[in-house]
Amino acid sequence: MTTPSVKARFGSSVRKLRDERGFSQEELAERAGLHRNYVGGVERGERNVALENIVKLARALSVAPRELFTNFP
Repeated sequence: MTTPSVKARFGSSVRKLRDERGFSQEELAERAGLHRNYVGGVERGERNVALENIVKLARALSVAPRELFTNFP
């Protein structure tokens, strides 16, 4: 079995936190000041997320940016 990519693991963390808060992708995108298609791409592991957007997503989810990296060894 192959190890999921860094982008996929990051996206999985974003999705998990978003689901825990009951946000839709659209609501998370609005709170973060990002486009909903971008958030969807992040969650699917299609986007290489810039540092500024990591901070925006973390703030929108009310977590420290490091919390988005919990799926990493």
